[in-house]
Amino acid sequence: MARTLPKKDIVFVGFGFTAAVIARELRESGLSIVGLERGRPRDTVPDFQGPSMHDELGFAVRHGLMQDVAKETVTVRNTPDQHALPMRQLGSFLPGTDLGGAGVHWNGQTFRFQAADFELRSHHERRYGRDFVPEELTIRDWGLTYAELEPSYDRFEKLLGISGKAGNLNGQLQPGGNQHEAPRSSEYPNPPTAPAYLGAIFAKAAMELGYSPFQVPSANLTRAYTNPEGVRLEPCMVCGYCERFGCEHFAKSSPQTTVLPALREQPNFELRTHAHVLRVNLSEDRRHATGVTYVDVNTGEELIQPAEIVVLSAFAYNNARLMLLSGIGTPYDPATGEGQVGRNYCYQTMSAVTLFFDEDVNLNQFMGAGALGTVIDDYSGDNFDHTGLGFVGGAYIAAYTTGARPIEFHPVPPGTPRWGAAWKQAVARHYNHTGGLQCHGQSNARRGNYVSLDPTYRDAYGQPLARITFDFPENDLRMSRFVTDRAVEIARRMGARQIVAAPRTAPWSVVPYQTTHNTGGAIMGADPTETAVNRFGQSWNVPNVFVTGAALFPQNATYNPTDTVGALAYWTAAALKDQYLRAPGRPLVPA
Repeated sequence: MARTLPKKDIVFVGFGFTAAVIARELRESGLSIVGLERGRPRDTVPDFQGPSMHDELGFAVRHGLMQDVAKETVTVRNTPDQHALPMRQLGSFLPGTDLGGAGVHWNGQTFRFQAADFELRSHHERRYGRDFVPEELTIRDWGLTYAELEPSYDRFEKLLGISGKAGNLNGQLQPGGNQHEAPRSSEYPNPPTAPAYLGAIFAKAAMELGYSPFQVPSANLTRAYTNPEGVRLEPCMVCGYCERFGCEHFAKSSPQTTVLPALREQPNFELRTHAHVLRVNLSEDRRHATGVTYVDVNTGEELIQPAEIVVLSAFAYNNARLMLLSGIGTPYDPATGEGQVGRNYCYQTMSAVTLFFDEDVNLNQFMGAGALGTVIDDYSGDNFDHTGLGFVGGAYIAAYTTGARPIEFHPVPPGTPRWGAAWKQAVARHYNHTGGLQCHGQSNARRGNYVSLDPTYRDAYGQPLARITFDFPENDLRMSRFVTDRAVEIARRMGARQIVAAPRTAPWSVVPYQTTHNTGGAIMGADPTETAVNRFGQSWNVPNVFVTGAALFPQNATYNPTDTVGALAYWTAAALKDQYLRAPGRPLVPA
């Protein structure tokens, strides 16, 4: 029988960026706060220190910082009529584990979404007409606007110390920044990265073709910086060990390097690791959460943590799964189009162009950083005229230099033998003379892409796994072909000897890595019959449950999601402080 613990005012399920931000914002609320993290505690010292953190085999190949799929995984399929199978090895995406979650092993690419992204359907209908959006897509507005979220973007970027150059300050375009970005209220807190050589020749070619390249906004800091929480970060050493690794230099923004040091000193906050939450507990009428039930991973004991407020702050599809396991909201049914929870699962539509240069072009990509990149935004979102193209959405085109590590990076031209002496000779020939352009594209929601509970497979605790049903809409494949062709044009201008384009194709496979940008499943919006939460992340059905993270996205935009995830955390924290706590249990938006 589960043991009941003393009651807390608020409990967080999962402890990464969003939980840390909200808990810190509530420091003066007088609330008793507990954070539950199923993984172990970890910090920059001693957990991320070299030389062990530079173990490419242990962390990049064997996924030492990622979720253990032997204990809990997902099942996957492309269409609702298929039988889903478990993901037995991590591949397409890499959910983090332990304290800090995916905020530890991310690259640091920190883009804001465009203003049109938050009003996606209404924007396209205004610009192109009501019949323009393809029928297969279920894209929708978010229920809040960019202008409302802008102050929260600003706060999150200052917390992380983002290195970049503004392109639009209060409506005034700025040279060197993104000429397509929505207005910003202030400059980035730190200057942008210096271009790598691949980025420099990409920028030159892009400008010659009439584009406006700029440096990727980076959470790999360019100088020493003390953030508003009083936490100091250091400049990036360009070591090339960002994605899939923790940063030993305190130079990549993570929960550990930006907010956890201040939060740990907060007297009303308690953190419990090795706490695997099984469900949110509800009252008899299922209209009020009474707390959560979790398992102490070390002892196996089942515990009940009563709480007045429950915040689901886990990874995107895990938030949706917890809602389904707990009976919060109605499961989405793609056959009828009814239900809220699990709806509009999206991913990211990626493609690439590989450039093989002559031997006198030395790219030296082993000197890299996760967000060291040069990018054009001319084909993102609706930054270009879509009339007659047959699709909505777009992609940015970037030349990244993230670190050419020896085990993973061995580019060879098509036709090269896959092993043996000829393969080794080709790797030696091309290692330092090969680069890539990445097309990082929008993922649009469609009716048949969703998250549900698997009827067959269960985790180590006997609970149904999350089942992901996903394939790329034809709309997104057309978009990928179009933008990839534009990247090829730039590659030709860069002087590559051989160019190999790889636009996105269907079906989606869970085997090769693409991105960890899982979104949707607990989407926000204005319609309680079709969205799981309101514009503040508050459950329509159980008003003392709040949801954070990319699970809220009605569809995924062109850009990396972390900046928007962090901005939404500040947005929800303000709603809790300024509205909800004045009348606890009250819906912030009438249903």
